[in-house]
Amino acid sequence: MSDLEKAAATQIANIEKSTGKKLNEWITIVNRSGLAKHGELVNFLKEKHGFTHGNANMVVLYAKQSYAGAAGDDTDWITEQYKGKENLKPWYDKIMNEVNKFGKDIEVSPKKAYVSLRRKKQFAIIQPSTKARMDIGLNIKGVAPSGNVEAAGSWNAMCTHRIKLEDEKSINKDLIEWIRKSYDQAG
Repeated sequence: MSDLEKAAATQIANIEKSTGKKLNEWITIVNRSGLAKHGELVNFLKEKHGFTHGNANMVVLYAKQSYAGAAGDDTDWITEQYKGKENLKPWYDKIMNEVNKFGKDIEVSPKKAYVSLRRKKQFAIIQPSTKARMDIGLNIKGVAPSGNVEAAGSWNAMCTHRIKLEDEKSINKDLIEWIRKSYDQAG
């Protein structure tokens, strides 16, 4: 069992202990809520059931089967993400080639819609958002957005900054430096 899997198992056990309900009961509650969007479901658990953001996010990931490994080990989430967006896959490969130079402690955790990059905590996500745009989400505390880097806002509650890539030329030294800042803070 990987460290990430151990952490997830511990978090689930803590959710079950603190709420008195098993994960499958929470999944049923989430799926019967009538809500569909990830953020709406997270807010539902926080507002109606007193969850912390992290615990609500974990339950929603399981309920929507968008956590790594949800559909079994044979699902290649990265391949799935780039179906119909194959032109963006070389961008992902180019970014990952640079990110992997940061250190040996990076955990790549593919989800249904994006890839989470983690160190001690998540520091970035790479998401093929449309056929022509990739979004990079970063977690950088205390650094103001500038240039082509904007505040993440409501785009993704797990990120502080967002970079929209609409051209392969945007995968440059500046982009890698922003990702590196986020990586450094996560250590």
